[in-house]
Amino acid sequence: MPYKRGDVMLVLFPDSNLRTAKRRPALIVQSDNLATGLPQTIIAMITSNLTRAGHPSRVTLLLNSPDGKQAGILMDSVVMTDNLATVRESEIDRRLGTISDMSAVNRALRNTLGI
Repeated sequence: MPYKRGDVMLVLFPDSNLRTAKRRPALIVQSDNLATGLPQTIIAMITSNLTRAGHPSRVTLLLNSPDGKQAGILMDSVVMTDNLATVRESEIDRRLGTISDMSAVNRALRNTLGI
């Protein structure tokens, strides 16, 4: 796999109706060595809709912050760990950047999954 946990990728992210999808940034959240034998990856949606911020399952990325610059986002955004998807690796287009400190994302995932 040419990417790793914490990478921000441009992907075809499925809508909740599972019939349509939108190309958008998403964060790779699965373990690097998951090795399921399936050509798929678990991702979290990234949205520029800041009205989605402020929930414990979401992490705000500001464009002008060090994390935002490193993530390769084009505007202030929110990582939504409560909107996860499993996508085929063929639907992942390219790497935009990375989030090197995943501690806030890990806290948000724990909140989302109740672990």
